[in-house]
Amino acid sequence: MVSRAPKSDVKGQPGADSGDPYVPGHGNGGYQVESYELDLDYRVNSNRLTGKATITAVATHALSRFSLDLTGLRVSKVAVNGRRPGRYAHRNGKLYIWPATDIADGAEFTVDVQYAGNPAPVDSPWGELGWEELTEGVIVASQPCGAATWFPCNDHPGDKAHYRITISTDSPYQVVANGRLVSRRTKASRTSWVFDQAAPMATYLATVQIGRYDVLELASSPVTIRAVLPASQVRDFRSDFGRQQDMMKLFSRLFGPYPFGGYTVVVTDDPLEIPLEAQGISVFGSNHVDGKRGAERLVAHELAHQWFGNSLTPSTWQDIWLNEGFACYAEWLWSEDSGGLTAAQQVSKAHSRLRGLDQDLVLSDPGPELMFDDRLYKRGAITLHVLRQQLGDDAFFDLLRAWTKKNRHGSVTTADFIALAQTFSPDSDATLALFAVWLDAPELPDLPRASRRRR
Repeated sequence: MVSRAPKSDVKGQPGADSGDPYVPGHGNGGYQVESYELDLDYRVNSNRLTGKATITAVATHALSRFSLDLTGLRVSKVAVNGRRPGRYAHRNGKLYIWPATDIADGAEFTVDVQYAGNPAPVDSPWGELGWEELTEGVIVASQPCGAATWFPCNDHPGDKAHYRITISTDSPYQVVANGRLVSRRTKASRTSWVFDQAAPMATYLATVQIGRYDVLELASSPVTIRAVLPASQVRDFRSDFGRQQDMMKLFSRLFGPYPFGGYTVVVTDDPLEIPLEAQGISVFGSNHVDGKRGAERLVAHELAHQWFGNSLTPSTWQDIWLNEGFACYAEWLWSEDSGGLTAAQQVSKAHSRLRGLDQDLVLSDPGPELMFDDRLYKRGAITLHVLRQQLGDDAFFDLLRAWTKKNRHGSVTTADFIALAQTFSPDSDATLALFAVWLDAPELPDLPRASRRRR
């Protein structure tokens, strides 16, 4: 796993927990998680969640104390390596644990946490995040810091781990979670679902979706694709998502092999402001299905996130353009391939719009207030197109495939991408200069002539 772990407190010092400065209060130092095993029981009618989390981690230095993120739920029992800890305290979204004996630097350890409550989303500068009730069922949308609303975790994008999620709920409901469905067992009015996500996954990409859904098997090649949605949406869905398999073929050719075992699209029975990605899953609202392909660019965008954001995850939220700029450019590549506007036309259109907006966005460090600003998406995509013009198509797409192959299932930084791009350039200094003006300066640069000419 390629990762940049957050720094942490030295042994015995109870100083501030380490995390990402864009989401203060989330993320913890002193260890890296290897796996989460979540055993959940959920009652839909009462919104009651009972859970046991077993977390296996490795200490990055000697620990006399460590912490996990968990908010809105009550902890009833904690064990470290099968023993009661010296003590634990749960306050302000943090579960602090003092193990009975110190954990040695480099030692593997396990933490068991039993908890329960009525999960609810948390307010954030980017809206409500985490576990949220639907009219009938549940949606979990955790980006960037909502995972702690439903399980104890190290809620940092750079700490990726294996997951095994077991969830028992009322039998009429369909459950979707990350990874391969290992088993499904029904007893009386309850069904237990077990999912295994072998590929390392960031906490914000972990999800559970619950609803009264039908299941459609859409494709088996080049990737198994299925949809989970209300029966009333099936007809329009087949039109709106009818070219998804073609998108998969295009992106697999341009970006490299699809990085996971399958792909599932969930359509909720409720409208959603925006669709969202999880690892191996994308979630759309009923408002994104109109029978007219009105949201097809979003279908392409969310699919592209499986490469850029999910397989390759930013080490910190400062690097979010590596998610959103790449997914936005994938929209434009799909448009070009499917007979819509060319990528160059999309660039010209987006650039003209951005010129009329505030010039206060620094793509390489947008700050938490602008990390989901549409200007970041569009400017990131334009940056990639300008790089494509400089390198030429063959070298540019070779670069993208090398990027996804080298960092498959890892954590990445902007510096990583720049360094790799320079190796594909006949003039590495010119490529470095390109990134400097497009990523590090707030004022939008003019488009190179080649980008303006190709329309």
